[in-house]
Amino acid sequence: MTATDSNEAVLQYAVRLGDDALVLGHRLSEWCSNGPFLEEDLALTNVALDYIGRARMFYSYAAELSGDGRSEDSFAYLRDCREFTNLLLHELPRGDFAFTMARQYLVDEYALAFMQALLESEDERLAGIAAKAVKESKYHLRRSRDWMLRLGDGTAESHCRLQTAVDDLWGYTPELFELDALETSLVAAGVAVDSAALRPDWEAAVRATLEEATIELPQADWSVRGGRQGIHTESLGHMLSDLQFMQRAYPGLEW
Repeated sequence: MTATDSNEAVLQYAVRLGDDALVLGHRLSEWCSNGPFLEEDLALTNVALDYIGRARMFYSYAAELSGDGRSEDSFAYLRDCREFTNLLLHELPRGDFAFTMARQYLVDEYALAFMQALLESEDERLAGIAAKAVKESKYHLRRSRDWMLRLGDGTAESHCRLQTAVDDLWGYTPELFELDALETSLVAAGVAVDSAALRPDWEAAVRATLEEATIELPQADWSVRGGRQGIHTESLGHMLSDLQFMQRAYPGLEW
């Protein structure tokens, strides 16, 4: 791989991670003023801000690598749906509170392990972003796991909603651990995380949490993928129409 090819590969990788963070952060931000009670409203908003901040760091690094005048805003606001490469799990509508917390738990178990592995990246900027993200991810996981137990062992209604959420989300989780040619090449170069290697520990941790929450582990009888290739659910397009409206309506707008 030439230096130019390597530079482009790292740029694309940074954008992927930025897309994951931006899309999930936006979904979480939709709970602002809609949380079940004030403390949780604030907590979800703070987690959303952590993800938006993470997206900014990845996008800013990608913009520097591009060297063509793009900025973090270019990646967030000036790309169409098919140009986004986030994992599908992140873009699903927020659903009810049980759905949000179930998704967040599944992501948090993965994100903490992922960021801890990214600390070892040969790319100093990626490793630096991971160092900050690890601290946040520990807090995120503690919160979401606690909610899994509270909802699972709560009322009949909360248990039913959580079980439904886990069932509905399960088929989106295999995509977390799939590597394409870009990531495989960056893993070989010591830059990217081998996400496939994270799967056994993730499954063990999730299985233990679900058992403690008295939630049945879903059957792995369906799966959906395509986010990394720009193939998304219709939900992403609707989300982007809100997120990108101001910049699309008033190009170049600055506050």
